[in-house]
Formats: sequence, C-alpha cells, structure tokens
Amino acid sequence: MGRVRAPAFGLSIDGFGAGPGQDLEHPLGIGAEAIFEWFFATRTFAEMQDRDGGEMGIDDAFARRGFDDVGAWIVGRNMFGPVRGPWPDETWRGWWGDDPPFHTPVFVLTHHPRETIVMQGGTTFHFVTEGIEAALALAREAAGRQDVRIGGGVATIRAYLRARLIDEMHLAVAPALLGSGEALFDGLDLPRLGYAVTETVPGERATHVLVERGKVR
Repeated sequence: MGRVRAPAFGLSIDGFGAGPGQDLEHPLGIGAEAIFEWFFATRTFAEMQDRDGGEMGIDDAFARRGFDDVGAWIVGRNMFGPVRGPWPDETWRGWWGDDPPFHTPVFVLTHHPRETIVMQGGTTFHFVTEGIEAALALAREAAGRQDVRIGGGVATIRAYLRARLIDEMHLAVAPALLGSGEALFDGLDLPRLGYAVTETVPGERATHVLVERGKVR
C-alpha cells in the first residue's frame, strides 16, 4: 500500500492556501496566483500545457516529485469547480478541459451525488458523498501499491490532517502575503497530531517544506 501525500501545496508566508473571493473568474481566490508562481514557471507545468520551455531546478524537481507514483487523487468540491449546492446539470466537468492533468481516478468530495465522469487521458471523476474516510478507502483501492495524492483545496487538506490521514505534506511557501483567504493552519495543532518538519529546501521562487507524520527531525 502506498502513502497518502499532499505535495506541491502553495502557501503564502502568512499561511493562506487560497485567496478570498473564489469564483469562476478567480479560481484560486483574489491574489492567490502569487503563491503558485513557483509552479507556473516550471518545466513540469509547461509540459502539462503541451508547450516548450519552463524552468528546471529545485522548484521543478519538487513539482515533478509531486506526480511520481500517484495512483489516485482526492480533491474537494471547491477544487473541482465553482458550482455550489445540488448539481444543476451535468455541464460543469472541471477546470481543466477534456484532458485533465490527473490521468488517474479522481475522487471528489461532495454532499451532492453525481454520476461518474470519464474524461480523456485516463482521468475519471468519481463523486463521494460519504466523507473523507470513504473517499480515501476508494482511492487506496484504485491506487493499489501507488500513492494517493490529496490535491486540495485548503478545507480538504485540513480535514485529512485533522484526522491524521496524511503521511507526508509538501508546502511550497511563496514570498507573498495575502492578508486574508483560507488559512491552512487555523485551529490545527500539527505537533499534537504527530507531524514534524523533516526537510526544508530553498528553491528559485519558493521555499519547500516537508512535513511528515510520525517522524522526528
């Protein structure tokens, strides 16, 4: 069985993983592009966009590492799209077009049932209404010996941390202040939950911090 990881999660210096006012025009929240500039500049991101270029270096190595040996993803409803409440129709199929970058089964946490969506490139969206542990059980089964990646957003990462279900979290801390938005650590006592910082690496555009459960640096 693989590990449960939350890699390549962008974070501002003041602890926000998304900006305020998330909507169709601002999927990351207002101003939050600043915490993902490190990723947008990488060769890994360029390849995901089917284009040449992109920087190679420490940031790119961490971005690429986040996709290694991932057999399934879990994402929250906010990460899947801006639609709230019961699904009005089947029109919304995610932010990523017909060929999303996951290429694995993706389990979407939601309170409202919806039929599975099969996309191009091996991505299949499954909608789970039974909670985070049910989603993880399904993702583990789908991933087999590979890892399960918790993709976000902030509320989803927080829920899995609070339940001690994440084995490893990689934070890409950007030199940016958001001032408001979704605070990742609000109300969480990570040491009490068994987490410790095990690696810190300065990159070109972000500082990479590895947090693991059950380990002491």
